[in-house]
Formats: sequence, structure tokens, C-alpha cells
Amino acid sequence: MCDLLDSQQPAEKLSRMKKLRRTLSESFGRLALKKDDNDFDEICVTKMSTRNCQGMDSVIKPLDTIPEDKKVRVQRTQSTFDPFEKPNNQVKRVHSENNACINFKSSSAEKESPKLRRHSSPSSPTSPKFGKADSYEKLEKLGEGSYATVYKGKSKVNGKLVALKVIRLQEEEGTPFTAIREASLLKGLKHTNIVLLHDIIHTKETLTLVFEFVHTDLCQYMDKHPGGLHPDNVKLFLFQLLRGLSYIHHRYILHRDLKPQNLLISDTGELKLADFGLARAKSVPSHTYSNEVVTLWYRPPDVLLGSTEYSTCLDMWGVGCIFVEMIQGVAAFPGMKDIQDQLERIFLVLGTPNEESWPGVDTLPHFKPDRFTQYSAKNLRQAWNKLSYVDHAEDLASKLLQCFPKNRLSAQAALSHEYFSDLPPRLWELNDMSSIFSVPNVRLQVEAGESTKAFGKNIYGKGQSHVKH
Repeated sequence: MCDLLDSQQPAEKLSRMKKLRRTLSESFGRLALKKDDNDFDEICVTKMSTRNCQGMDSVIKPLDTIPEDKKVRVQRTQSTFDPFEKPNNQVKRVHSENNACINFKSSSAEKESPKLRRHSSPSSPTSPKFGKADSYEKLEKLGEGSYATVYKGKSKVNGKLVALKVIRLQEEEGTPFTAIREASLLKGLKHTNIVLLHDIIHTKETLTLVFEFVHTDLCQYMDKHPGGLHPDNVKLFLFQLLRGLSYIHHRYILHRDLKPQNLLISDTGELKLADFGLARAKSVPSHTYSNEVVTLWYRPPDVLLGSTEYSTCLDMWGVGCIFVEMIQGVAAFPGMKDIQDQLERIFLVLGTPNEESWPGVDTLPHFKPDRFTQYSAKNLRQAWNKLSYVDHAEDLASKLLQCFPKNRLSAQAALSHEYFSDLPPRLWELNDMSSIFSVPNVRLQVEAGESTKAFGKNIYGKGQSHVKH
């Protein structure tokens, strides 16, 4: 029928229809080529997309602190700055605040990003560039974990010290999701109290995350100053920790692995949240004396009892434990065996929970009343006497260390606690990228048994050498 109608059309109309068909054919051809070029982009974005804090693991369900109608949306936009670009423009990366993946192309016509040119010397096309493995020099090994090794390094681009987290890639397993999550989260977080991710380098064998170099962590700092830190220093460290947490919690992101080892301390006294990739969504029973047990020390009782319905309150328990440890000089709840032992130590101080003190505790998977000794709650100063030496410290600690998750103070509310009332008001007016040490007269105090000559001018206002731990 269609052929019959076509044969009856005037020659002029036939000519127009042929031109239209040819135009449409060429258009579809161009679309097909474009789709082929973008196939890898779409596959890569799908595989490497990161989920919001509610969806990082399917078991996470938010409490009232994270409304259901305010979930983090992953937005992907093409970036004009491509630190991964290789010579001849053979490699192109897709960037977004929560994504970084590789898209291989062979278009020699593409021009180098003007922002990329800014980082390299115009005098030599072989000058070091960001995103290249040979742009950094390894100086010494700082530590090694199950899937990554951390080195102290130096940038050949600007001469600054960096920390190189080299993640080993297994051909059959691919890139560890923890590494993808850490990199994607940190690309979108810009705050002076969160460690800065400078660069990402991808090779066939490794994925290297390049961080700003920070001299020590809170664990090492406390080991260097046993018996508890100077009360004023505790206050400044805690204030910075709460600033960083308030920033990420406002964006509905949970750290989920707060402990002194993951809080970096710079040579100027700045505290920075680090290691966003090692957090876990739910407690896994562990009968071991390894570092997994140490992590239990900062894990809240609701998670230890098997709860999977938690939100920002998870991090706030860790804040309370770290606060007590900084003041007292010993871990608040140093369990030595397993989850049962950890819970017994918590209940010894805070009291064994029941339905009256903790609504819903009977429904938690691992809560069996007959398994735990029945303890009554104590004043925190009975367990940690140094809390009584500092005004309002015990009250703040008690509002953070609540067994019932919903009773824990939020990071923003904790910043307004009376414990911080003697700090300069300007600290609450700082923008995200301003250090608290930019405010006049805010500085760390000399710890017991140390000389001001051993520390840098940025910390105590005296001496000339930088602090090294």
C-alpha cells in the first residue's frame, strides 16, 4: 500500500522525501557513533557510582536526624579539569563530586584542558603533571594495611609534602569499593577539618590517592602525652572534630569509623577527619585480639547489639569515647575479648539497659537480658575522675554517651554546649575552609613535660622548628 501511494506522488514531492530520508539516515548514523563513544562512560558511571550515607549499604536506615525526603543525590557533571589526562590525550576521566572513573578514547583532536596547562611548566612538554605516577617521589613508608600502603611523598609539581595511599588492584577483583567510596566522598567534601584529597592516579596495578601530608594522628599524639591532654587542647581538638562532623552530617554523610587513629593532627594543631572508606554499616561479631577489637572500643552499644537502624548518632557515640580518652588518658571502654566483653564494660558505667531506659532494646538481635550482668548507672566522674576537673565536661560527655541512640547530642548541638562557652565567639562565624587558629589568641597549650622550644611558632607562638611526632 505504501509503495502504491509513493508511485502516485509528483516527482517534486518524491525528491523532497528522498532528501528527508537521507538527512534522517545521516543523523541516526551520527547518533550511533556518539553512543558507541559513550558506552564505556555509561558502564563506568553505573559500576562506580557511590550511594548516599543511607544507601552506602542496603541495611542502613535513617532515624529522625535524616528525613526520608532529604536523601543525597549523586550528581555527575563533566569537569573541565582533568588531572588524569595523559600525553596525546588518549585517556579521559569522568569526574563528579561523588565519582571518578576512566573512559578510554583515541581522539587526537581533543585539546588539553586550560586548567591542566596551569599546573605544568610551559617551558617543557615533559614537565611533571598532576594525575601522573611520576609526578610524586616516595620518601618513606608510613604504614601498611590489608589492601593499601601509605607513603610519605613529595610532589614534583609544587614541591609540597603529600601522603600517598597506594591501593593494590587485583585483576580478578578490581578496585576495592572502600577505595572508590573514600575517593568519591572526599572529592565533594571541602572543609579545613577534613583531610584534603589532592590527586588520584590510576595504573594497571595500583590506584593511588594523594592526600595532603599531616604529621601525626590523635592516637600517636595521646601516646606521646600519656595521662591525659591539657584541658584547653582537649577543648580545641573536640571543637574541630565537631566542626568536621557537623559539616558532613549536614550533608547526610556518616563517617562510621571514628577513632583516634582516623583523626589526623597537623603541625599547626589542626584536627582533620580521615579514612572515610573503612567504615562499615553493621557490626560483625569478631573473636580476635587484632585491630578489629580496638575498633570495637568506639562502637556504640546499639550497633554492638545488632541494630542496623542508625544515623548520625552512630558517630556521636565515638565522639563521646574520644572526648573521655583525651581527658582521662585511657580508652573509655577498652574491651579485650569480644562484643560481649565490650558491652559489659559499657553497661558497668552506664547501666544495663531495659525497655524503660531504652525503648526497643528487647527487639535487637543480640540483646538477651540473661546474658548480661545487671548494673545500675553511675555518674561518669566515678569512672573517669578527670571529668570533674573541667567545667561542664561531665555533662557534655554524659549527653554523648547515651545508650539509647536518639538521646545522643548532635554535632551541631554539641558545638553550642556550655563546655565551649569560654572560647572566642568568632569561632562559630568561621567559614568552612578557615582554621580555628586563624582567630587571634587561639592556640594549643604546652603539654605537661614539654618545652615550647620543641614546637613551631604556629602552635605556641614561640620557637622556630616545626613539631614532629
